[in-house]
Amino acid sequence: MQNVKRHSLPRALTIAGSDSGGGAGIQADLKTMQELGVFGMSAVTAVTAQNSLGVQAVCPLPPEVAAAQIDSVLGDIGADAVKTGMLHDAAVIEAVADALERRPVPSLIVDPVMIAKSGDRLLKADAVDALKRRLMPMAELITPNIPEACALLGIGEGEIRTERDMIETARELLALGIRNVLLKGGHLPAAGGTCVDVLCGADAAEPVVIRAPRAETRHTHGTGCTLSAAIAAFRARGTPLVHAVRSARRFLGEAIAHAIPTGGGIGSLWHAAHRLKPPVAAER
Repeated sequence: MQNVKRHSLPRALTIAGSDSGGGAGIQADLKTMQELGVFGMSAVTAVTAQNSLGVQAVCPLPPEVAAAQIDSVLGDIGADAVKTGMLHDAAVIEAVADALERRPVPSLIVDPVMIAKSGDRLLKADAVDALKRRLMPMAELITPNIPEACALLGIGEGEIRTERDMIETARELLALGIRNVLLKGGHLPAAGGTCVDVLCGADAAEPVVIRAPRAETRHTHGTGCTLSAAIAAFRARGTPLVHAVRSARRFLGEAIAHAIPTGGGIGSLWHAAHRLKPPVAAER
């Protein structure tokens, strides 16, 4: 999976939920792909009523509708990379996995979305097994944060406190039959104002530790979606995985640094920050 075939127009498909507030989910993914010069396509798995204050309602689409969208896009346009986000329940995960088995893609990035920034659960507890059994082994890369990694492994969040703990946790996830793991460290206390992510797996000769300044802002809605979408976009462009992860992390850092205070709660990233600063100064 290391070298994605290049096309004159790189194409990436996001399979995820819709965020009516525009900061995460399908909306964040498509903004990210467009900014990175990739033709973005979508298969919507659920519709949410969501804003900066939280998730007010979730309406999952029937699994067969999610699968039909994937078949439609991949059967005609195709994709150089695919990312998954909010899949909500086991039935949708099974349908998505079946569709991707019917129409394999060069690169699959799985963001195991479980809990929204507001604390609202986005993946049913009984769907975790389906995610581990069906979809994660198909992925080139999974991108859990620390709470998601703990849920996948059945351990407490207090067990991951240091960079060394993160590397060991990533290796435990690899043992589940996963090719590569990017463990995001945003939930750890920032040492010296630095955020640490760890990449381990078949495409990294040794653990890759990515350090970035932690922006002093509360407006971080959509960070996980944006990062996984950016990785998928770079993979669609043919960028090798380790470089794709590093480039995506830089893109995310700029988007966070210039995040905007949408609404009265946790605001959203500014996806155009790499080329265009927001029109108003963001509240930190």
